[in-house]
Amino acid sequence: MFTRVSNTVNKHPRVLIYINIKLTRFCFFLRKDIINYRDINLVSFFNCDFLCFLINIYSDNYQSILKYLKDSEANLNNILIMIENFNIRNNDWNPLYLHYSTYVDTLREIADSFNLELSISID
Repeated sequence: MFTRVSNTVNKHPRVLIYINIKLTRFCFFLRKDIINYRDINLVSFFNCDFLCFLINIYSDNYQSILKYLKDSEANLNNILIMIENFNIRNNDWNPLYLHYSTYVDTLREIADSFNLELSISID
């Protein structure tokens, strides 16, 4: 399990990443040296000598994480997966929701900068 340890009172971590013990040969590391933000866990690992990243994100109702990621200068071209629903209700991933959120454009811009594509689970 990867999570942050808080240095302040009432600032508990809001995001964590579980890695199956069977995958320990990939040498996972929490990378606060690249992104050091309370609501982001960035974990790196090696696969065939290639450095890869997993990123898990907590997004509040104010979308502050979108602003942080948009303004961030972290160069992460090899993120394999970014996980979070970003508290954005939108008809792109929920056809029952009939409105379009302007936050989606920012989220897509961030995902594009990481060379990621939207993946929607099939129920």
